[in-house]
Amino acid sequence: MSAVLVLNQNYEPLNVCNTRRALVLVNGGKAEVLEHGVGELRSATASFRRPSVIRLIYLIKRPRPRVRLTRREVFIRDHYTCQYCGQKTKDLTLDHLVPRHRGGRHTWDNLVSACRACNHRKGGKTPEEARMALRRVPTEPKATSYYLFGQYLETYAEWGKFIPEWERERVG
Repeated sequence: MSAVLVLNQNYEPLNVCNTRRALVLVNGGKAEVLEHGVGELRSATASFRRPSVIRLIYLIKRPRPRVRLTRREVFIRDHYTCQYCGQKTKDLTLDHLVPRHRGGRHTWDNLVSACRACNHRKGGKTPEEARMALRRVPTEPKATSYYLFGQYLETYAEWGKFIPEWERERVG
């Protein structure tokens, strides 16, 4: 089963489902097909063109998606740059601004990327105590449509026009 992009009534990308689920939504009158994929699906009595992009008939209200807090996402947010010395490298560690043993939490605003030397130099202190200045204040990144669905865009090029950040991210 191939992937199908599901759009809200206002054309906002919601999620990705499989072809079978998309056909159930379309045949049940809950969605319409905007783009067809390659090939068709056959049943005993009928054949259907494979959907690639569907749009729901009714508007679905949902909370804004959030970026998962992982090492990789912190490094991406910080552009693989040490937030103390500015060294750009793939060999980074995570540093808690307020160390965990002193009550610091594992949250977006308490985590930064640091090279091994700076992380060792800072140790179990806060940046102020270690007299180390941050390059940028850490914040939670926004979950853009490109972030959520970009992994599919190489395979499903027809989705590009429904994901506005795609062209901007690909060029920049």
